[in-house]
Amino acid sequence: MRVIVSGGGTGGHIYPALALIQRLIETKEAKKSEILYVGTKRGLESRIVPEQGISFTSIEIQGFRRSLSLQNAKTVALFLKSIRRSKNLIREFKPDIVIGTGGYVSSAVVYAAARLHIPTVIHEQNSIAGVTNKFLGHFVNKIAISFPDAAAEFSEKKKIVLTGNPRAQQVAGIQANDRLTDFGLQKDVPTLLIFGGSRGAEPINQAFINAFDDFAKRAYQVLFVTGKVHFDRVKTAIGSRSSDNIVIQDYIGDMPNILADITAIVGRAGATSIAEITALGLPSILIPSPYVTHDHQTKNAESLVKSGAALMLKEDQLSERSLLRNADTIMQDAILRKSMMAASKTLGQPNAADQLIQVMTNLVKQTK
Repeated sequence: MRVIVSGGGTGGHIYPALALIQRLIETKEAKKSEILYVGTKRGLESRIVPEQGISFTSIEIQGFRRSLSLQNAKTVALFLKSIRRSKNLIREFKPDIVIGTGGYVSSAVVYAAARLHIPTVIHEQNSIAGVTNKFLGHFVNKIAISFPDAAAEFSEKKKIVLTGNPRAQQVAGIQANDRLTDFGLQKDVPTLLIFGGSRGAEPINQAFINAFDDFAKRAYQVLFVTGKVHFDRVKTAIGSRSSDNIVIQDYIGDMPNILADITAIVGRAGATSIAEITALGLPSILIPSPYVTHDHQTKNAESLVKSGAALMLKEDQLSERSLLRNADTIMQDAILRKSMMAASKTLGQPNAADQLIQVMTNLVKQTK
């Protein structure tokens, strides 16, 4: 099966696409030579995708400004130009199917494919659909979603299929492997991971700094990841204080590989994070970022809270006391943790990539 994949701008669009590609190759549904990734030169995908040995090409396109701007006239011109470029790429590559995982780059690629009558699928990672996917939903053959709530975002209900996020399948099979000892923590003590995302989150960091002395007194241990840009400030704020049950790291490159050793997690509510958390059945304390479009992280978190899989702490309510109180609620109650683990596992989609691939293969068969 020859596949064009397009998605970019943020890791939330790119990593699910890479997880899908990895699984396509593993299952022999496609070889590397049969996959083409289309992104932009300036996007994160231009670095990450080629590093994986996947064929990559780019188109020039930009997103619309939310306010009236002359730049929007340029955006329209670039969009029309990118559609022509995409059509040429599609004619040259001759894909059996084209899939978009979000970001404005996928708008031109998937739209062009639909106009050329190539089977098309979009994948929406969040509870609230992005502008690109809402637009493409009118033209594609199938709309794959990760959260049931996302179905309300699209009018074409017959196209919708719940697959989950392909990233979940990458972490679902990971087993506990005593990785905590690599960080100087004990392998048999309940461990709370506090993690504000790859770049860290200042409000979460500050709440932890203020709660450090109290965390140091707890029977459970804490692995706290600051984000590289915040590490020096956090270490300065902590000063000479230390504790045998707290380890502070700036960044953990292979984060998915330690999650199976974690008891519970405090973090943001991005789509990729939630896919990983639920695939492993982890209890969580979710602190949605209020700075994302349409406040979609709050909606993501609410999906878990409603099911009893997570607690939610909004950023404007975040303090040393609220962080500690929520952490204690989970970490000091084994019965509650067990219940939350079961609820989290129920929401997980450990075969999400396979389900999405099945949607793709069925669609290709139907159109041949």
